[in-house]
Amino acid sequence: MDYKAVFVALEAVCDESLDALCAPPDLPYAAAAQRLVNTIVQVQEHGRALLPVVTGFAAVFHHYDFEPETPANGYRTLVKVLQSCLLHIIDKTRYVATSCHGAFFRAEHNACELEAYCGALCQLRALMYLAQRLLHDNGHGQLISLQDGELSRRFVREYASMHKACFYGRCLGFQFSATLRPFLQSVVISMVSYGETYGKQQSSLGIAALSLLTSGKYVLDPEQRGAEFERITQNLDLQFWKSFWNLTESGLVTGFTRITSNPVNVNLALTLPPVQLRLPLTSDPRLSTPVSPPVAHTGPGPVYARLISHEFREGHDTEELLAYSDMEANPLALNMVSSWSQKKARSPWLMIHFHGGGFVAQTSKSHEYYLRSWSKALKVPILSVDYSLSPEAPFPRALEECFYAYCWALKNAHLLGSTAERVCLAGDSAGGNLCITVSMKAVSMGIRVPDGIMAAYPATLLTIDASPSRLLTLIDPLLPLGVLAKCLNAYAGVTCKGLQPVVGSGTLGALGRDTATLLSDLGWGASNWLQSFLDPARSRSPSRPPPTLALSTPPGRSASERILRSGGGGGGGEGGDYPDGFQPMRSECLAFVLQSSCPVIKNPFVSPLLAPNELLKGLPPVHIVASALDALLDDSVMFARKLRDMGQPVTLTIAEDLPHGFLSLSQLTKETEVASDLCVARIREVFLKRDPPSNLRQRPTAASPAV
Repeated sequence: MDYKAVFVALEAVCDESLDALCAPPDLPYAAAAQRLVNTIVQVQEHGRALLPVVTGFAAVFHHYDFEPETPANGYRTLVKVLQSCLLHIIDKTRYVATSCHGAFFRAEHNACELEAYCGALCQLRALMYLAQRLLHDNGHGQLISLQDGELSRRFVREYASMHKACFYGRCLGFQFSATLRPFLQSVVISMVSYGETYGKQQSSLGIAALSLLTSGKYVLDPEQRGAEFERITQNLDLQFWKSFWNLTESGLVTGFTRITSNPVNVNLALTLPPVQLRLPLTSDPRLSTPVSPPVAHTGPGPVYARLISHEFREGHDTEELLAYSDMEANPLALNMVSSWSQKKARSPWLMIHFHGGGFVAQTSKSHEYYLRSWSKALKVPILSVDYSLSPEAPFPRALEECFYAYCWALKNAHLLGSTAERVCLAGDSAGGNLCITVSMKAVSMGIRVPDGIMAAYPATLLTIDASPSRLLTLIDPLLPLGVLAKCLNAYAGVTCKGLQPVVGSGTLGALGRDTATLLSDLGWGASNWLQSFLDPARSRSPSRPPPTLALSTPPGRSASERILRSGGGGGGGEGGDYPDGFQPMRSECLAFVLQSSCPVIKNPFVSPLLAPNELLKGLPPVHIVASALDALLDDSVMFARKLRDMGQPVTLTIAEDLPHGFLSLSQLTKETEVASDLCVARIREVFLKRDPPSNLRQRPTAASPAV
């Protein structure tokens, strides 16, 4: 829907609702009616101020796209999110206009709903003004403030003080696919319930009882849920997040995953011993170079991996392969019930996978659901690497282990059921980063590089720099800036002790919450998704806005940018980030975000977006699959543009209406399943040698439409 039509509809429906609410002088719910009137008037004010801002962005969108056929960047995303919020408001306001005189009209509930979305609209208006500042201060066509430290520090300060709870209550997940919202509510309810007991010393029965009580409270009270989630995401330490995310590693979850996912004939946990390897040089295969086992931080040690194959192939039953696996611990990992005649020949393809999890959590088990599907769809064996996690094993340990596993797989592909004629690296988020950096390391050592890379929503810049899409970390329930910063700093080895839980001192023993109890919370929260309309009306506490930050403004970069700068009531003009008379709501729970200046963060093998051209020149074709609503979208766009400008083969495909980490949600909705299929299609292109020429880009199969 065109943005101008949205603003026209908003104005019309607000006028219609005001006429309906103000016409009768004796409404039975006068107080609630007045709240509705006040809220609708505020919505109109926000809408009128935002129209020129959005018009200004629309004039310059195209300067920041990867290519015309892939219209995607953070500025488009912010407008897309704003438009989603306005469409929700239009629906709710239209309902008020048509139903406010009905006998069953719940005035209190509708007042609370509109107030919540009006608060979200206010905060989105602030993000639009901040994006104006980014566009004005950044270089022409640049999405990320790589050189402007003050701009990024201002971004962090805004995150620390801005009110975000309104995005985690009634409005939770409004920007995403509707089918994902019940899941997001269940995750948030479980997380706040888990966070409330984090650090408390209680018996398992006591924790279980408290968990059930708090879960119900957060289902029935969205405002309290939002406030508690804001507290958790702002200040709980990294150990809390590691423990919560690693619940997906529990036996109950992985067992359920294996029951519901595609069956495979091979699922072997392998231990690769730390022995030196030798690989031939690509320049002269008669010569070889040594590849040492990983040694960083803890000295030489084994690398753990998992072999997944839908089909039983030659090599899978060899004693040499089984020697790498503990068959006694997992006797069902190799299904040799099939007769020998059904054993397939070695595949010419091999996929090596690096999982996501912010470099701090999860393993191949967490990603096994979609890996099983991929192995079946592609008919390819998959080696998924369980690299060591931060902060216990920061950079470069994970990179060393992934590179060693890649080299081991090249030498031992025959054991994995492959001839390795074509090798593809695939990974998501942190794993996408490792796919790129492992390939860079192969280039620098002069050994065989993979035939292609499929990186889903990769992290290519691990600095806390501002960009329009990264403004979404102020509202994203799955990737808040406070949590993202903790993960990036942990991988870089930055010493960062997060603030301790408010309820008490954190101990590892307190993290042993009963997994089954938490899972029951998840299911209970999901089943009670529709009960949220019963929550009682609650008044919002007044916010306490601090003074506007006064900052000097240099001249604009182009005519269109000067037009944008003048739009929206002075947003982005001299004297501050916000126009006179406007301030976003502020939080009473301030965040602590460590914006580290540690040089490791800018190491090209940590942040490949900062790598010199010489390190990127020999990369294979890179296929990036990103999400239009991902806070790291601009990382993908900028990295793809950098490779394209160097003449490197690269594609960028955009999935719609999905959050960061959508591969881990592929079993939940049709939309996430389609996005997973996009990744499979890109991997298949690598195996079928459908590489775009170095000076051209293959057109994406599903690109984001222009907003």
